[in-house]
Order: sequence, then C-alpha cells, then structure tokens
Amino acid sequence: MTTRIRRFVETDTGHRVPNHRSKCRHIHGHRYRFEAEIEGDVVTKKGVSEEGMLIDFSDVSHILQVHIHDIVDHAFVVAESDHELLAILEQLPTEHRTVVVPFIPTAENLAKWAFEQVEPHIETAYGNSLRLVAMHCRETPKSTASWYAN
Repeated sequence: MTTRIRRFVETDTGHRVPNHRSKCRHIHGHRYRFEAEIEGDVVTKKGVSEEGMLIDFSDVSHILQVHIHDIVDHAFVVAESDHELLAILEQLPTEHRTVVVPFIPTAENLAKWAFEQVEPHIETAYGNSLRLVAMHCRETPKSTASWYAN
C-alpha cells in the first residue's frame, strides 16, 4: 500500500495557442495551478522530522517555487515556432520575462513540462520509496490537464 500527497503552486502566466480556432490564439494569460502528486511509503525512521510523512510539504513547496514558479510567474510562455509573437516580444525591454519553449504552450504541454522540471528533485533522505506520479496543470477553474509518469 502506498500513500499519495499533493502540493501546488500558482502562477500568473501569459501565453497563446497560435493555431487554435478560438480566442485562445490571441495573447492572454491565466492563473495557473501546478499541482505535484507524489506517492510512496511514509518515513518510519524514529525521531526524525519527517517521521510519518512521505516528504515534508514545505520541501515540495520549495521545489515547486524554484523550478516552476520562479521561471514562469509573471512571464510570457511562447513556442519557439511562434515566430510572429517572438518578433513582437523581442521589441520589449530586456527585463521582460519571456520563456521560449519547444512546444505549443497548452495546459497539456505545460503539465508535462512542469513534471520534467520537478521530477529530478523529488527525493528522500530516509530510504522510503518516493516518486512523482503526476503533475496537474489547472488553466481555469473548469480546465485541468495532467501528465502521469509511465
């Protein structure tokens, strides 16, 4: 039997889906919620701070903060193939936060991207099994995409 936990971080991030048939092809933004889902066995080592936990929630928060929030919060995510928008963004001052990615920045692709950013950092110091099993990317209150480990 394993236990699962979830922890999330939220970002305010701009993007567009350039080939989309609806208004999503226009420049806009979302209050994204990136939620890490971790499973494993609880720490059984007596007397340690994490006894009874998979991993301390604050450790997960730190990972999400550094590897997702600090990269895309108040930034504009743009596909490297979106030459039209890249030309426009290049006109902005150098302090503008543009994140160029090798994919169309849909919720589905951002969930996979976030998983890949976070997964290498989910580890334990106590020998309990621990792994990132999914990353959920909520784009709107009604729309969430998830990427699951194989």
